[in-house]
Amino acid sequence: GECSPKCRNLFVLETVCVAWFSFEFLLRSLQAESKCAFLRTPLNIIDILAILPFYVSLLVGLAARPGVGGNKLLERAGLVLRLLRALRVLYVMRLARHSLGLRSLGLTVRRCAREFGLLLLFLCVAMALFAPLVHLAERELGARRDFSSVPASYWWAVISMTTVGYGDMVPRSLPGQVVALSSILSGILLMAFPVTSIFHTFSRSYSELKEQQQRAASPEPALREDSTRSASATATEDDGSQSPDGTGSAGASSEGPWARAGPT
Repeated sequence: GECSPKCRNLFVLETVCVAWFSFEFLLRSLQAESKCAFLRTPLNIIDILAILPFYVSLLVGLAARPGVGGNKLLERAGLVLRLLRALRVLYVMRLARHSLGLRSLGLTVRRCAREFGLLLLFLCVAMALFAPLVHLAERELGARRDFSSVPASYWWAVISMTTVGYGDMVPRSLPGQVVALSSILSGILLMAFPVTSIFHTFSRSYSELKEQQQRAASPEPALREDSTRSASATATEDDGSQSPDGTGSAGASSEGPWARAGPT
């Protein structure tokens, strides 16, 4: 129940960081035109989930001091408090504001929601197909105890189709190995179909965000556009000062003395 100096130093460091993040979030919320749209932004929701647990844990810690009533109820809420403290890892997601790659990843996930759904559907269908087969091959034909049930075989099917292969459940019989080979090949093919579309979407999203970042960082194109517009406006004024027959004022003044002199 005592806090060591190292723990106290970490608490002070975290307090300073949370205070800075809270001040920055407050300034952005005050500057936002629509508060509801600001709070619905995914990155702002992540900020709230990352900052709020610190204040909740601080208030609960102050309320759980000796001499305060309701300590039993607060002790029962210890698991919830530890869960809230674990949400502090969401500070890492704040890097998405400054990382082009993370923003591209988030944009890709949002644009490829249908492709991710197809990928999940393919895995579920293949898992429902190969898990009973490997259970039948190993439990009935191979007499292995690893595949005790069909739900336990689902884990093996997912690990095999994603080519992870932990090795905790391994088919030993020949029919089981044939099923394992079929599941691995099917997993490679099924995952390759939507992954190609997801890769192209990620590449396009990265290019778009990179172009936006370059346009926002370099004001030279805007200056060039303004200079081009001013030059065109000047040329238009010069063209307007000429006479309708194409001769300028200088031509008229040069022809003036001859016109006044008349024929000799």
